[in-house]
Amino acid sequence: MLKLDGIEIKRLAVEMTDEEFFQFCQANCDLRIERDREKNILIMTPIGGESGFFESKLIFALEQWNQMYHKGLVFSSSTGFLLPNRAVRSPDASWITTERWLALSAADKKRFPPLTPDFVAEIRSESDELITLQEKMLEYIEQGARLGWLLDPQEKTAYIYHAGGTVETLQGWTQVLSGGEVLPGFEVDLKELRLPE
Repeated sequence: MLKLDGIEIKRLAVEMTDEEFFQFCQANCDLRIERDREKNILIMTPIGGESGFFESKLIFALEQWNQMYHKGLVFSSSTGFLLPNRAVRSPDASWITTERWLALSAADKKRFPPLTPDFVAEIRSESDELITLQEKMLEYIEQGARLGWLLDPQEKTAYIYHAGGTVETLQGWTQVLSGGEVLPGFEVDLKELRLPE
């Protein structure tokens, strides 16, 4: 956590170029940092064990599917993406097509890739406000994501965001989520994301 005059902060308003922000993140690599569209720097708190478990299961399932179909690349929550609105976001899990990855320059691949992933997923932890995550999901879609999943284990609810702005709400933790046309053949059974009791 950054401290300023002894006060812990989660949001810092500092004007930085994209390069300065990248260097700031490298100098503070032990922190998870994002930047919103107004260029506010957001310090993300570490997630708890349950959220980390859900995240790892989702990334594992996505990578298994990708290994079968070889359609793109899977990224972890440590990857920052420079969105067209200049925000830098780090989804809990994300995927982009191989074609879009290959179109990037070598320098762009080493920094925050300047694109919005085709698929993004966020998992709500107990410290996350739902409205904040919903706004972030809408931002992903507005900036070019074709499919987004917001999973809320606390409320046993899944929100499915589609290109064009439609949002499905699935309550209960019994559904099988489908990647549809964006991730053909990819399915996640929410029952399998449950922790052992």
